Amino acid sequence: MNKNLKLVINNSSKKIEEKYFFEKYELKIILDLYAKMVSAGSWKDYGLHISSRQVGFSVFKNAAENALYKICKNFKPSNKNLKYLITDSNGKVLKNSFDLEILLKNTNWKKL
Repeated sequence: MNKNLKLVINNSSKKIEEKYFFEKYELKIILDLYAKMVSAGSWKDYGLHISSRQVGFSVFKNAAENALYKICKNFKPSNKNLKYLITDSNGKVLKNSFDLEILLKNTNWKKL
C-alpha cells in the first residue's frame, strides 16, 4: 500500500454563503426606534422583507394597512449614499445615507 497518497479536494461549485440581513447593531438601532415609536402610538406593527439585493424593515400604523415606511439596507448600492434608505409605501425614496444611525436620528418621522 502506498502511504504517500494525498487527498485534494477542489470543489469550485460551492459558493461562499453570503449574509443577507441587518447586522446585529443595525437591527438594535432600528428596534430601539421602533419601540420609541410604538410607545408614542405612531407605529403598531412591522414586517421584514429579505432578498439578495436588499433587506427591509417595514413599519405599519395598522396591521391591515400598507406599510407607512420601509427602512432598507442595500447590499450592492450604486453609490455609498444609497446603502441605507427610507421609502414610502409606494417605494419612493424619502431619505438616504451611508450611515444608518445618522439617517434615523436626522429623520423627523412626524413630517415625512
